[in-house]
Amino acid sequence: TVAQLVKTLQDADCMKFSIVVAATASDPAPLQFLAPYSGCAMAEYFRDNGMHALIVYDDLSKQSVAYRQMSLLLRRPPGREAFPGDVFYLHSRLLERASKMSDEVGAGSLTALPVIETQAGDVSAYIPTNVISITDGQIFLETELFYKGVRPAINVGLSVSRVGSAAQMKAMKQVAGTLKLELAQYREVAAFAQFGSDLDAATQFLLNRGARLVEMLKQAQYAPIPFEQQVAIVYAGTKGFLDKVEVSDIVPYEQKLLASIDKGLLETIKKDGQITPDTDAKMKAFFEGFTTSFISAKGSVGA
Repeated sequence: TVAQLVKTLQDADCMKFSIVVAATASDPAPLQFLAPYSGCAMAEYFRDNGMHALIVYDDLSKQSVAYRQMSLLLRRPPGREAFPGDVFYLHSRLLERASKMSDEVGAGSLTALPVIETQAGDVSAYIPTNVISITDGQIFLETELFYKGVRPAINVGLSVSRVGSAAQMKAMKQVAGTLKLELAQYREVAAFAQFGSDLDAATQFLLNRGARLVEMLKQAQYAPIPFEQQVAIVYAGTKGFLDKVEVSDIVPYEQKLLASIDKGLLETIKKDGQITPDTDAKMKAFFEGFTTSFISAKGSVGA
């Protein structure tokens, strides 16, 4: 609810730089229709004054329904899914206000994160396809994954970025280059693995690696992880250091890893923004020793 969101922001001491514009289900349709534009106008003030603003629209599906309600009451001709013909313009004129300004006009920026609700996971419906065509990519969250305990429940196959690694720091690009492919391959072979037990070594490797990567990427709600720690965790997964760790031990491994790793090493990654050959050698040496000691400690406890 809106009250819970505000409470979360207050607990994190974020309300001093946040604005919440709320039009709830009990508000009239015109207010639900206008609320995103009002929030955007406020965000543009900060952008135009050389600051960087982020606006989250949660969610534009409800705004579309409110606009449809208004249009039908105004006797406008209904189109696909009873939406009026200009519903695409409803979202394009809102989302295209997000921009990065040039240095001559203050170098401010406004980033928009629109949220769309899908019906039964149907991304090919009218409003989802409209917004997908406007944005620079999408993260598709799946109910089935959520109930399996994969949270955030991101469907790797349907989630797309048109910007890609160009928006990543070099260090993340270096460690996560193969991550999406490995996860997509894992989901593919995991579906077939249910029907047969006689798997070749390559398929078994994909299943083992994929299960550990999925576990590695799980994250608690309201628990952001600093960039340099993300790099260290993903490095462990993509470089194969988790392959011999039991899936049930991945979370304790991560916790112990972040407590044990040299803070100077993390600071170097943060400062350089990349993994130099020297940093890579240090990380490799640390992970080899740490993983061996972690597995042997777990083995002795189990014995």
